[in-house]
This record gives sequence, C-alpha cells and structure tokens, in this order.
Amino acid sequence: MLVDLWPQYGLAISTPRLELRLPREEELAQLAHLAGRGVHRADERPFLTPWTEGGPGDRARHVLQGHWGGLGGWSTSAWRLGLGVFREGIPLGLVTLRARDFLVVREVTTSSWLGIEHQGRGYGTEARIGLLTLAFEHLGANAALTEVFQDNHSSQGVSRKLGYESDGISVDARGDEAVVSDRLRLTRERWRQQQRPAVTVDGVAACLPVFGL
Repeated sequence: MLVDLWPQYGLAISTPRLELRLPREEELAQLAHLAGRGVHRADERPFLTPWTEGGPGDRARHVLQGHWGGLGGWSTSAWRLGLGVFREGIPLGLVTLRARDFLVVREVTTSSWLGIEHQGRGYGTEARIGLLTLAFEHLGANAALTEVFQDNHSSQGVSRKLGYESDGISVDARGDEAVVSDRLRLTRERWRQQQRPAVTVDGVAACLPVFGL
C-alpha cells in the first residue's frame, strides 16, 4: 500500500470541525480547482503568491506543482508537509508545515490558503491549531514562525490570537513593489499558555523516521 512506502499518507489531524491529511489524487484536483476559483478578492494581494495572475487553470496547476514538489523533494533535513483541510469530506483549502534542519533548530514555519467561499468562519484558525499541535506536541518543535504582510489583517489576527509575538520584519519584492511583512514567532511556552480546542493526531508514530525523529 502507498502508506507503507510513504507513511505521511497515514497521518491525520482531527479538530472539532476539520480533518487535515494528505489529499488523494482526485481530492488534490478538487483543491486545485478551488484555488483556481480564488483565495482572495481580485483587488487584493495579501500573499507573495500571485493568486490573481493567469486564469483559473494556471492557478490550479500551480497548486499541483507545489504539492508534488513538496512530496518529491522531501528529506529529513528539509521537508514540507502540505495537508488538505476537509470538513465532512469537502475540501476547504491547504495548510503547510515546513522546516529546514529541524533536528538542530527545532523550528517550523506555517502557511495556508482557503477557498474564498470558505473564509470568515474560523476554519483557518482551527486548521492552524491542528498543524501546531502536530509540531509542538508530536514533533518536539520549540517555535513556530510565520510571515504576514502588514496589511493582511485577517492573517495577522489569526496569528496574534494564537499567541504569536513580533520577531522583526522582512522585505520582499511583490512585482515592482517592495512590501514589508511582520515576522511572527510562537514559542512552546506561549503555546502551552493558550486555551485550545481538542485535537487528535493519528498515524504520527509511523511518520517519525521521515522527519528524522
């Protein structure tokens, strides 16, 4: 079975409303088409990823390439886990946990997107809690990082609500424009101080070797 060769396919994170897991082929296509329909309004640019450039098919193929690239390039020194977010089997978006030299630095970085029709219902916060539970409680992370444009108020709100604190800024090129992002850090100590909904993580034991643990 595929899970015997690639145990990440047996990993499942359950929150009160959501399930996070690697999408199967047809589910990945559904997620790609969801992104193709839009992850933010056309007059916004809250991410470095140019989600409004090209047509729906271009955006969908970008999701496929990113997901396959993360799986194909996996190593214990540099890994990227992209999990589909599902509610009652319906795909809502994709969340990603990634790290480099994790065994030494013990830090992870999170990123995510939701289909525009699924936003504003708290799914992003709940999915992030699921990812962070995996990172802190099962992989032994000491800190989780994220970078958010200063004008991306929704993502800023999610991070601040979960206990992230300022950790400086970064400057990136967004087309011909230089944009400033807040670097935010959530430590294990801050994580343990937060009240959170119950989260269940299944299948993690078989995955520990692929994380180098």
